[in-house]
Amino acid sequence: MTRDGSNGGSRSRRSVLATMGSLAGTAAAGCLGSDSASVSVLSAGSLARTFEDYVGPAFEDETGLEVRGEYYGTNAVMRMIEDRTKHPDVVVSADATLLRDRLHGEFTDWDLEFATNSVGIGYNEETSFGRGLENGEPWYELVLETEEGDVSIGDPDLDPLGYRAVQAFELAEKEYGLEGLRDELLELVYEEPEEPQMMAGVESGSRAASVVYRNMAVDHGMPFLEFPDAYNFAEPELADHYATVEFTTDEEGYTAEGRPVLYNATVLDEADAPDAGRDLVQFLADEPDLLVDAGLTVGDSLPRSEGDLPEAIDG
Repeated sequence: MTRDGSNGGSRSRRSVLATMGSLAGTAAAGCLGSDSASVSVLSAGSLARTFEDYVGPAFEDETGLEVRGEYYGTNAVMRMIEDRTKHPDVVVSADATLLRDRLHGEFTDWDLEFATNSVGIGYNEETSFGRGLENGEPWYELVLETEEGDVSIGDPDLDPLGYRAVQAFELAEKEYGLEGLRDELLELVYEEPEEPQMMAGVESGSRAASVVYRNMAVDHGMPFLEFPDAYNFAEPELADHYATVEFTTDEEGYTAEGRPVLYNATVLDEADAPDAGRDLVQFLADEPDLLVDAGLTVGDSLPRSEGDLPEAIDG
C-alpha cells in the first residue's frame, strides 16, 4: 500500500466506473431497512454541507431515496462503528487509511476513494487576523499574536482534520526552521470537538480563523488561505514528506502518519439498506462535477477502489 492509502491493485477511474455500471437502476431494490425511502450515512464532519446541500438533494432527485446523515470527526465515526453505537448503511471517512485500519475485516472488506481536499485557514476578513492575512503577513506570525482561542483547530483525538492541523504545524516548523513553533501554536488554538461547527465562530466573528479543509470555507462563503504544498496534505507526490510527521490519539492510541487527504466510502456488511447504500456510493463515483461544486477536488485517478467490491458492483 502506498502512503496515500492506495495500492498497486487499486482500480482506475475508468475501470471502477465500468464495474459499477451494474448498479444502474438498483435504486428501487435499495428500499430496504426500517425506512424504505432512505439511506443512512455516518460521515466525516467536513462533508456535512457536501451531503446536506449537494449530494443528498441531487441523489434524492435521481433515486427517490432520502440521505439521512450524521456528521462527526472521523475518529469518532470509527469509534461509533466499532462500539456499535451507530448502525449506518454508508460510512464516509476523511482519511482512507483510517477507515481501512479500523473497519476492514470486521465491518467491511472494500471501499471506494472518491475525492481529495486541501488544508489551510478559513478566516474572517473583518478581524485584525484576517486583515493581516490579506496584507500578506505570515499566518503563523499572526496566530502567535492572537489571544488564546481566537483560532481553532479540530480535536485531534476525534478527527483527522484535527491531527492534520497538528501535523501541519510541525511541518511548518521544519519548513521555516522555527524551533518550537508547533508547541507555541498549540498553546494558543482552541480544539473544537464538533467539526461541523468549526466555521460558525469564524462567521460570527467570535473567532478569527480555523484550520479547515478548503470545502468547509467554500461551504460558508468564507475566504480561505491554502497552506503551501509542503503542509497542505493535497499533493500525492509529497506523500513521503507528509509521512515524516505523525500523531497518536489519546483514547485509542492510534498513530496516524501524515498523508494526503483522501475521502472514501463503504457500505457496512450489516447495513439495513445495502443496495441503497451501494447506490449512494455509485452516485459519489458518478458525479465528480457535483463534488467539485462543493469545494472538493476529484483528480483523474478517482474514483479508485480498494478490497473486494460486492458482487452487485462487480456485476
